[in-house]
Amino acid sequence: MVREPMDFAEFYSSAKDDCLRTVLASTGDMQAAEELVAEALARAWAAWPTVSRHPAPRAWVVRTALNTRVSWWRRRRHEVPLPQAEVSDPRDDGRDSGRVGEVLMAALLRLPLRQRQVVALRIFLDLDTAQTAQVLGIAPGTVTAHMARATAALREDAALTREQETQ
Repeated sequence: MVREPMDFAEFYSSAKDDCLRTVLASTGDMQAAEELVAEALARAWAAWPTVSRHPAPRAWVVRTALNTRVSWWRRRRHEVPLPQAEVSDPRDDGRDSGRVGEVLMAALLRLPLRQRQVVALRIFLDLDTAQTAQVLGIAPGTVTAHMARATAALREDAALTREQETQ
């Protein structure tokens, strides 16, 4: 089955929010996520004939954004404490436009990085196990294990939150 490459403008309008949510879940910083996704989308536009034929162009954009973040950290070669996540968007007008809620984002940020990445790719981009494994460069069984651990941790976090609310 041959798939027709989609126009970049169509891809951009349909993918930008999903990619932003996915990178935000991994970085925990809205400003950094916006910059990383913008850079990755610019690179996608520059290489669109190739990217459009990729089996998962959205995953390509997310992986490029995350690789850009890793490259940035490697260039600096120093450790700094992680900033507190700023999950509320100043442009939020109160309508639910598919953004990740503050409670969910806080729970995601408590997960280890690899588990956050797996959850973001599996849930926000709706990739299957094999595609997620390919994007992250890990084995499919590792994806399954990380997803199971993340799900268990998120369930435990939700139970604790409900318990605290009832007290």
